[in-house]
Amino acid sequence: MIQVETINEQEEREITEKEIQLIEAVIQEAAKVENITNGEVVITLVDDEKIHQLNLEYRGVDRPTDVLSFAMNEQGEDEFEIIYDDQDNELPNILGDIIISIPRVIKQAIEYGHSFERELGFLTVHGFLHLIGYDHLTDEEEKVMFAKQEQILGNLKLLR
Repeated sequence: MIQVETINEQEEREITEKEIQLIEAVIQEAAKVENITNGEVVITLVDDEKIHQLNLEYRGVDRPTDVLSFAMNEQGEDEFEIIYDDQDNELPNILGDIIISIPRVIKQAIEYGHSFERELGFLTVHGFLHLIGYDHLTDEEEKVMFAKQEQILGNLKLLR
């Protein structure tokens, strides 16, 4: 089972316990579909100012965005692989962090004509799939990733 920690750092909108449970359900369903049986994910809910700052700092993009993912199991080109000597101690599988802008969830739900919950679920699964290696830089990658998102959201009845 995936361990999910949700941190609310924004004051734009009150986040209910039901919405926190929705985030966890989306992560659990995505993990099930992807056959991931253990791991840890931290989801932080922020305002546009915070996600703008992170987007600029980590991606060099000077504007707010809806979701950012920071994968912990991804090795960059200039990074060394970490090898642990003691294989008997099982280390937690920290998948990474997902940052979601609540003002963007509100705005995009209105723009796309669906519920806040659907948009929150969409951004959660989108962020999670990025953590485990999916991307949408090419048309083919986008087709695969977006079909996977719709499958997971459909399984949870989070339809448009």
